This record gives sequence, structure tokens and C-alpha cells, in this order.
Amino acid sequence: MILEKGTLYVVATPIGNLGDMSQRAIEVLQQVDMIAAEDTRRSGRLLQHFDISGRFLALHEHNERQATGRVLDYLQQGKSIALISDAGTPLLSDPGYYLVREAIRAGFRIIPIPGPSAVATALSAAGLPTDRFRFEGFLPAKSTARRNRLMQIKDETATLVFYEAPHRILETLADMQEVFGGEREAILARELTKTFETFLRGNLEAIRQRVETDTDQQKGEMVILLHGAPPPDSSGISAEAERILNILLKELPLKQAAALASEITGVKKNRLYEHALKRN
Repeated sequence: MILEKGTLYVVATPIGNLGDMSQRAIEVLQQVDMIAAEDTRRSGRLLQHFDISGRFLALHEHNERQATGRVLDYLQQGKSIALISDAGTPLLSDPGYYLVREAIRAGFRIIPIPGPSAVATALSAAGLPTDRFRFEGFLPAKSTARRNRLMQIKDETATLVFYEAPHRILETLADMQEVFGGEREAILARELTKTFETFLRGNLEAIRQRVETDTDQQKGEMVILLHGAPPPDSSGISAEAERILNILLKELPLKQAAALASEITGVKKNRLYEHALKRN
């Protein structure tokens, strides 16, 4: 394999199982003039396993703009550079966007070397619709901001995919249950491709309870997947308005339930009333 000069290679590396490293990725990393890595020590151990040695340049979220200038200088000199992240495909909730964007603007060729991705891996085995999905990456760390973000996407009909850190998993699942409702179908994919790979399937309430009572499920790399909201029906009633109306109808007469649901959701009372009548 002969590499092109003055080219940036975006190389995917394993997310856990080292057997997922592609032969093409190994050949590229063996031949490039320099490897831009998110964590040079962590990547060094990975590449040592494959008997790959080379010059490293640290490129992470705190120095990406500064490091990009150095990479562009090397590309201008005709050198070939590989970009890797700690695990998986670079740029997906990892550094690299600014570098790739600037390299394109400067006229350099970008060649992707595809491979493992936690997003694709989780989707492939989750059993949720994959014709449309929305990748949200990591939610905000603080609860108020996290709930606000979830509120913005609660009516999204595509499958939702999130990354989450183990120390926040319980708080995030609790916020999701509050915003989306405990019955929303969900999957927690943990430690993908690793020894303790686990898929927890059920609704949000059941998964949250399982994680809360089993501390083993609070460890490792995590992907949360949620079934999308049902599309609004022809009456224009959103999934959230439907949910609130259903809850109120369990305790109140139709007229009162429609009136109260209207106050909560902003949907016209008559529309909610007629919608409930048509269902019955």
C-alpha cells in the first residue's frame, strides 16, 4: 500500500476488541509520517500491540486549534498524517472536526479509513429502527441543562442515540424517564465488544431500576438508545400531549381532562376533546 503525500488519513481504531482493527488501518498507521492522537500514551499502547511505531502529535479538545496549525504545516511539506482518537471513529464525540475542516479549506485531501464506531455497533444490535436515527453524543453534565436538552428532542420520531459516562448514568436515566416517560422503549449498551459487553433492553423505568440495583451496570463505556416518539396523528396532537391527556383521563371526566391538558400543553381544548372522542 502506497500512501499519498500531503494527505490526512482519518483512521478508526477498535472500541474494545483489538481483533476489530482493520488491516488497512494497520498499514496506514505503519507508513504515515506522523500520527495525531487524542491521548498519545493510550494510543501508544494500542499501536505497540500491532508493532506500529511512529512520531506522535497530541491533538485533543484543549489544544486542537494550536495542533491543527502544526498538522497543516506538515501537510504543506508533503507529509502524510493519520488522525486517530482514543477509540472508534474520530470526530464522533471526539476531537478532529476543526482539523478536518481546516485541512479541507487549505486544499488537502482527506481519506477516511473506516472501522469501529460505538454508534453503529450499538444500533446494529439494539433492535430499534435504524432507517432514521439522531446521534446526540454526550448530554450536558448538569441536570438542568440536560433536562432542557431532552425537552427539545422529546417529540423526535427517529431513534435517539446518546453516549454517557458511568458516573452520570443514573442521573441521566432518571432525567430521561421524567422527560420521555417511563414506558419509552430503551436499550443500554455497555462495554461494547469487550469482555463484559451487555445489552439491557426494556422501558426506561425498568432499565433505570436495574442499573440502580446492580452496580456492575454502572461501570464502563455506555451508549443509550431510545425508541423515537410516535408521530403526531392527523389531528396534530403531539406525543407529549397525547401522554398527558391519557394520564388525566384515568382520573378525570373527558371534559375536565381536556381542559387541564390544554393548560399544560397549550393545545386547544376542543382539539384535545375531539381527539379523545375519536379514539373512543
